[in-house]
Amino acid sequence: MILDRNGEILVKNRPSYNLYVIPEEVQDKALLLKRLKLLGDIDPERAEKRLTAGARKHPFKPVCLKTDISRDRLAGIETHLYDLAGVMIKVKPQRHYCYGRLASHLLGYLGEINEAQLKSGEFKDTKAGDLIGKTGIEWKWQSKLNGKRGGEQVEVDAAGRRIRLISRKPPVSGLDIALTIDKELQIQAEKALSGKQGAIVAMDPMNGDVLAMASNPSYDPNLFIKGMDQETWQQIVLSQSHPLQNRALTGQYPPGSVFKIVVALAGLQERVITPDDEFFCGGTFFLGNSSYRCWKKYGHGHIDLMRALVESCDVYFYNVGKKLGVDRIASYAKQLGLGKPTGVGLQNEKGGLVPTKKWKVRRWGVPWQGGETISTSIGQSFVLVTPIQMASLISMVFNGGIIYEPQVTRWIKKTNGETVLEMTPRVKQKPDIDPEHLEMVKEALVGVVNNPHGTGSKARLEDIQVAGKTGTAQVVALQDDREGQKEAEVPWKYRDHAWFVAAAPADAPKIAVAVLVEHGGRVGSSAAPLAISLVSSYQFVPVE
Repeated sequence: MILDRNGEILVKNRPSYNLYVIPEEVQDKALLLKRLKLLGDIDPERAEKRLTAGARKHPFKPVCLKTDISRDRLAGIETHLYDLAGVMIKVKPQRHYCYGRLASHLLGYLGEINEAQLKSGEFKDTKAGDLIGKTGIEWKWQSKLNGKRGGEQVEVDAAGRRIRLISRKPPVSGLDIALTIDKELQIQAEKALSGKQGAIVAMDPMNGDVLAMASNPSYDPNLFIKGMDQETWQQIVLSQSHPLQNRALTGQYPPGSVFKIVVALAGLQERVITPDDEFFCGGTFFLGNSSYRCWKKYGHGHIDLMRALVESCDVYFYNVGKKLGVDRIASYAKQLGLGKPTGVGLQNEKGGLVPTKKWKVRRWGVPWQGGETISTSIGQSFVLVTPIQMASLISMVFNGGIIYEPQVTRWIKKTNGETVLEMTPRVKQKPDIDPEHLEMVKEALVGVVNNPHGTGSKARLEDIQVAGKTGTAQVVALQDDREGQKEAEVPWKYRDHAWFVAAAPADAPKIAVAVLVEHGGRVGSSAAPLAISLVSSYQFVPVE
């Protein structure tokens, strides 16, 4: 089984009632198939082909005509079993995802083992037709969850009839696995994303435990167990919303103004600014013949670092970015965990992109431009991050400067309760950031939410002090003639992505959240309320 951090069962095995027919015992095939169509909803044409093929190869071996018969169908067949020569019901375990779509990207799904996997020797105790983990936890812990097959040694006659049992080897159950996620918080995260495309990651900032990981659109992994028709499969794989993609790990987006956390820490640590240094923001920053706007049309006036983070002044960070240069920005971004996978250990995790001058020449064959540094300083240009990286970043700021490797597994145990593996926090790195610089940024992020002028005021709570940072990532460059255009008038696919990262309670954080809403537009009306719905619903009680 797979459980949540509190012992709630998420994935289990339930009995599947499967209908078999022994070809040699069938007296009137046409009549039998007609009866099974009425009683068991069997497709007669398909069943006839299977029976014919089975009769040619192994006439005494049962042929499966239908799996997972409903209780009502089962009752009807059992009632008439004496009139159905050759028919038998076998009970087999079937994987069951208890809450359908819930945490589907994290849990993963099963699929039939292919020939290459069988030949690889990696999947012991499996044979053709077996189901194995294809993605998520099912893939990660396939060898632990799988168990070992049992078997019987039997004596048969020349025609293949069973005469007697010689020996029996009982099967061995797979191991149970508890995840770090909280089922109720996961439900809240997926509810928050309903009707949107995006991802939410919630973490315990003090140890790296992933408390929730949601990606929308999603899918029901039970479909892969029961089998789906070609039309349903095509709808899933060809959908432009990519429901099989785990956006929390593989979605790569510009971080927008959340990246100002990185630039602020780099500027302080490199001593190119102090908390008291001010820059003038008149709404526009000039570099050579180019101009770069602040989100606030007429500017913020003279502004220091605290106000620049609270009110997310672009011009301030254009100045800091110019002083630092792209390579120093990149150096700190990488120290803070960006530009590489977090190490959560799940399939296909992406590392994002932290650009440098050398990267630009290597990738595009042209030198880095000064204007690209300006855009990089507010999380645009070539910078790309994933939602789980952003959850790790905000966790680092509020846990005192430690980057933990995110964990999705708590423990692995035998069915008798004996512990096989218990996970412990793993420190990935400790960035070279002075504690006073972290404290300064923390104070500013509290102001983002709780200061009347903060850009994250929609995330304010009365009973819990929340800290956070808003971010708006441009999908396409804003044209001058569209500057005053209302958000509702912009086509959905051209609207900005919306970010919000948060930690709470700010003075002793128990939860860190990163929210990305694709084409969400204004942050206050999209990403921030989603994050705060998780914070307000989270039970701040440690697991025993």
